[in-house]
Amino acid sequence: MQGEDPFDEGATGAGLLRQPKAVWATAGASVVAFMGIGLVDPILPSIAKGLEASPSQVSLLFTSYFLITAFAMLVTGFVSSRIGGRKTLLAGLALVIVFAALSGTSSSVGELVGFRAGWGLGNALFVSTALAVIVGAAAGGSAAAILLYESALGLGMACGPLLGALLGDASWRYPFFGTAALMAVGFLCIAAFLKEQPKPARRTSLLDPVKALGHGGLASVAASAFFYNYAFFTILAFTPFVLDMTPYKSGAVFFAWGLLLAVFSVLVAPRLQRRFGSLKVLGASLVLLAADLLVLGYGGHTTAVVATIVSGAFIGMNNTVYTELALGVSDAPRPVASAGYNFVRWFAAAAAPFLAPKIEEWTDVHIPFVVAALAAVVGAVVVGVRRTALTHEAQELEPVHAMEDGVTAFAD
Repeated sequence: MQGEDPFDEGATGAGLLRQPKAVWATAGASVVAFMGIGLVDPILPSIAKGLEASPSQVSLLFTSYFLITAFAMLVTGFVSSRIGGRKTLLAGLALVIVFAALSGTSSSVGELVGFRAGWGLGNALFVSTALAVIVGAAAGGSAAAILLYESALGLGMACGPLLGALLGDASWRYPFFGTAALMAVGFLCIAAFLKEQPKPARRTSLLDPVKALGHGGLASVAASAFFYNYAFFTILAFTPFVLDMTPYKSGAVFFAWGLLLAVFSVLVAPRLQRRFGSLKVLGASLVLLAADLLVLGYGGHTTAVVATIVSGAFIGMNNTVYTELALGVSDAPRPVASAGYNFVRWFAAAAAPFLAPKIEEWTDVHIPFVVAALAAVVGAVVVGVRRTALTHEAQELEPVHAMEDGVTAFAD
């Protein structure tokens, strides 16, 4: 795929924008699916106030979501290899529609946490299948398809907080109903325009992703990503309480954060990888993220806002490099390797939102960011110490954005 320009009709056979309706339907639903991750960011304080809950209780919205997502990584390949990509997408969307709508009706934080768990299962089924479907249905080669998917990812991560702010300013319940409505539109579009994709020649078992982690390189990537994700989701889930802003202002901050994430993931990371190599870029980005976290934790309010936005750049680069390493470092099929990798790293995404406010309760507001910075440094140390295991396959790894299992960082 090296040298293939997705925007060049002569190189790909079709421009990026000249895609079948099935591809646009899936990409559009992908935007909304990724919006669901950051949707609750601007309204976390409003939810806490509306349901009379503490920050640590409200942060369980992320914990339940990503804990279910982690275990779902073992299931999605098993399901899609048996019922096909189209049915898996529709099943995931149906679950999101139901549980997003139920989230808006919650009368207690416990109900909301439970409904977010069901939402996480639906999102895992959808996201883990979406890119494979886009690649299979796209015109112009996989380069155009993958860039389109990454663009959807970045747009969704940026627009999620914005939608949460716009609808959440009136009521914290409205963003959940809005997401359910948008996903219903996505469901109808996919049902109407997407034909069933061919099933894989070999069915995936539930244990295949776990067995793939027996490879030293893949296990090293997953371990490093575990610590990185703790830092990532400390920012995403804990910072809104520290900034203590209105939904509009918080939404604007995380919209800018999401834009940087998208730009650095799609445009900047590949160029830096070509020049310096994947491992150097990843190690440096993790160290810079750690420094940014310390500035965020100890700076004044304006400084914390700027540091939050800037963190999107490092997160965008890390997401791209980690995913490419995970998919290229072992000989396991890419969907299986990514499922094992995501199974490990999403546990940190589940832990950080709960532990960060607890650490604040036990100490002070600065220490959660110190812990997150240390986690980012540990992630960099793992990359350095395990460089030999990663170098054999990853040293010459071309930044091809090969996320062919449809599971990103963010989210990915």
